[in-house]
Amino acid sequence: MKKYSSILIALACLAMIISFFVPLWTVTLDAPQYPEGLTLQIWLSKLSGDVDIISELNHYIGMKKISVEMFPEFGYMSTIVIAVIVAGLITAIVRKKWLFIIWFVAFFAIAAIGIYDFWSWEYDYGHNLDPRAAIKIADQYYQPPLIGCKQLLNFNACSFPAGGGWVIIISGTISFLVFAYEMFFNRKKSRINLI
Repeated sequence: MKKYSSILIALACLAMIISFFVPLWTVTLDAPQYPEGLTLQIWLSKLSGDVDIISELNHYIGMKKISVEMFPEFGYMSTIVIAVIVAGLITAIVRKKWLFIIWFVAFFAIAAIGIYDFWSWEYDYGHNLDPRAAIKIADQYYQPPLIGCKQLLNFNACSFPAGGGWVIIISGTISFLVFAYEMFFNRKKSRINLI
């Protein structure tokens, strides 16, 4: 690995420390009766925002009560992020391309699994409804969007990365660019130099 590649990886890893202090994801609900909007913030190890109000509203249409217990991931997500950061810093110090490739693949696999896990939770939350709910609409499901906005009855639900999520996305983008450089551009330069 080139020296500046290792510096970028180290900076990308150190930046991810921010994700421990700000929310990763934000879900907002807007409706005529809530013009100021309702917010659910998802952190590495907790929930914040209007969790109780959203839970009460969702109860009427048969959705489960939102609680920290619904997210077993909170018990180990911090450990996984710490492991990614530490492994990335070790990779940046050692500067071996094979180690960087292993770290890069692991980082993106963890990110992909995390996104799929969040989508699966949303799917279950919006589809697994209590048949005894006060309000029932045939064939109506309430899965929030993974990213973007969606109309759910009279609520406009929006889901986007928050500060911590953007930091991880930017760190991942930097890692991808370094990977592309090291695997393709840097390899071509080495061949040219050999000739």
